[in-house]
Amino acid sequence: MNPSPEKKIFFASDLHLGLPTIEKSREREKTFCHWLRSIKDNTAELYLVGDIFDFWFEYRKVVPKGFLHILAELSRFREANIPITFLTGNHDMWMEDYFKNELDIAIYKDPITRIWSNKKFYIAHGDGLGPGDHRYKILKKFFRHPICQWAFRWLHPDIGMAWAEFWSKKSRGSNFTREKLFLGADKEWLYIFAQEMLDRQHYDYFIFGHRHLPLNLGLKRGSQYINLGDWIKFYTYAEFDGYKMELRNFIP
Repeated sequence: MNPSPEKKIFFASDLHLGLPTIEKSREREKTFCHWLRSIKDNTAELYLVGDIFDFWFEYRKVVPKGFLHILAELSRFREANIPITFLTGNHDMWMEDYFKNELDIAIYKDPITRIWSNKKFYIAHGDGLGPGDHRYKILKKFFRHPICQWAFRWLHPDIGMAWAEFWSKKSRGSNFTREKLFLGADKEWLYIFAQEMLDRQHYDYFIFGHRHLPLNLGLKRGSQYINLGDWIKFYTYAEFDGYKMELRNFIP
């Protein structure tokens, strides 16, 4: 599919719905739904690039409570035959087939590539990529292992969700100061990862979430690195119209 100036491809990430309170989360959810309604008629495809939820786990017969507004808006997109792709992040990595079965939304747990208008895109949430952070990379392998998920499923949902929410908020708090600062491209691990990828294969655009800081930086060989920011502080998203990629801020 090649977008046109009338039909664009949109990217958003890091809503962390559920954080820090139900009330504040619902305010952000409604703002995001406002944005979805504002772009619906101009959308060729929608990409949700991870951490839409601050925690998500699917028991066989139970899914997390809440999030009715965003589920309804995504359902309207699909009823209008607008493709939606969901790349899981580090906070919603335990997503399974609920969105696929109920909303016909494609779920990916690893980076994907796409080509539009002869432009090649590398799209990923971004956690566990690039240099350093070896502790998290080990934890990610542990959490993604089927045995870990099987064991968690044996916890009663009230206990499992409460524990996971505590862990998630602790993780967000410890990383918040680091994530909101830009110390130069040479300190951005996803930017470094993109530069290294270009030595092996050409991509025109690298699209990431996870970092929580909206960034639009040039790479070697004319490529472009974009971090989508978040919907906690910045309310930012990216759009591609077939000619150029832009990072924008949504103001209701």
